[in-house]
Amino acid sequence: MMSPTPAGPRGRRRRYVHRPRPAIVVALLLVVVVLAAGLAAPVSGQRRWVVAFANVTEEPGVTLEGTGFTGPEIRESFTLAARPYPMDLVFYDNHRDDTRAVANAEDAIARKVDLYVQYHRGPDANAAVGEKLKAARIPVLAVNYPVPGAPLYTIDNVAAGRVAGEALAAFATRTWPGQPMVAVVIGRVSAAADRVPERVRGATEALRDRLPAARVTALDTQGNPAQVAPLLGAFLSAHPSRKVLIAATDDSTTLAAKAAVESAGRVRDAAIVGHGVDRTIHGGMNDKKEIDPTNRNSIVIGSVAFYLDRLGYEVLPLAVRMLRGEPVPSRIVTAHKLITAANVFIEYPPYDMN
Repeated sequence: MMSPTPAGPRGRRRRYVHRPRPAIVVALLLVVVVLAAGLAAPVSGQRRWVVAFANVTEEPGVTLEGTGFTGPEIRESFTLAARPYPMDLVFYDNHRDDTRAVANAEDAIARKVDLYVQYHRGPDANAAVGEKLKAARIPVLAVNYPVPGAPLYTIDNVAAGRVAGEALAAFATRTWPGQPMVAVVIGRVSAAADRVPERVRGATEALRDRLPAARVTALDTQGNPAQVAPLLGAFLSAHPSRKVLIAATDDSTTLAAKAAVESAGRVRDAAIVGHGVDRTIHGGMNDKKEIDPTNRNSIVIGSVAFYLDRLGYEVLPLAVRMLRGEPVPSRIVTAHKLITAANVFIEYPPYDMN
C-alpha cells in the first residue's frame, strides 16, 4: 500500500528558477567583447599610413642650409621620429635635381602613399610636384622651400640671425659697458641659395638696434674656412683698441674665427656666436666640445640652433595631424634658440645619456 504524498502548505506554489544555459552565457560574453572592442579600438590597431619623404639630397659630405648638417642626418631623424606612429616611411633622394624631384613624386603616386613630404629648392619642380600630388589627392607637406597649396615647415634665417646679434649685444653691454667696439659678420655671407644673407641681415639689424655706436662689417669667406684667418686677422689689426663682436654664419666658421682670434692674441677683446649647432661645435661622446659645461670661459658664447638633425621630430607630428584631418598652420617655423655651455646638455645630452 502506498502512502499518500503529503500536500504542501496551502497557497504555496513552487518557484522555478530559470538558469541560462552555459552556451548562451558564452555567446553573450563574446558579443559584449566584440562591441567593446569596436567602440574603443586602440590606436595601435588602425591601418598603417605610408608616408614618403623626398630628401633634398643624400650626397655624402654635402652640407645643407649653410650649416654643417647633411642629408643622411636628416633622413635618420625621420627614421627615429617615426617609431611611435602607425607609419611606414618611403624615402626618396631628390639629389638637388628638378627632374629627379618630379620623378620621385610620380613614383610615390604610383605607390599610392598617404602623404608626401617634399624637401627641394627648385620652385618650378615644387609647383609641378604639387600639381601632380593634388591631382592624385595625396596631401603634401613642404620642408624649408614652399610647395604651392601645401603647409610649410621652415627655418627662419632672419630670426636666427637676430638671436645671434642680440646675444652678442647683451654680452657686450654686460661685459664691456662704455668701451668702444666694432662688430663683424663672417662666413658665407653671400650664399643666397642657402639664404645666408637673411641670417646676416638678422644679425646686423639686432646689433645696430642694440649697439647703434658699433659699426658692423661683413666679411665673405665664400664658404672657405681657410679664408677666415686672413680676413679676420686683417680686421683685428685694423681695430687694435676696440672690443670685437663676431657673428659667424656657421659653426665651422665659428671655430676658425676662434683660432684666428687666439693667433692674434686678442682673446680678451672678442666674443663669438655661431649658427647651426652641429657636431663640430657641441660634439659627441668622444668628440672635442667647444660648447660644453666644462668650457664656460670660451670666447664662443654659443651658437643658434637650427635642429636639422631633429627635423623628423618636428615634421612627422604635423604629417600625422594632416592624415587625421586636423588643421595645420600654413607656415610653421623652427624655434631657433641660443645654445650655450649652460644649456647644451639640456638640448643635446651627451650621447652616452641618450
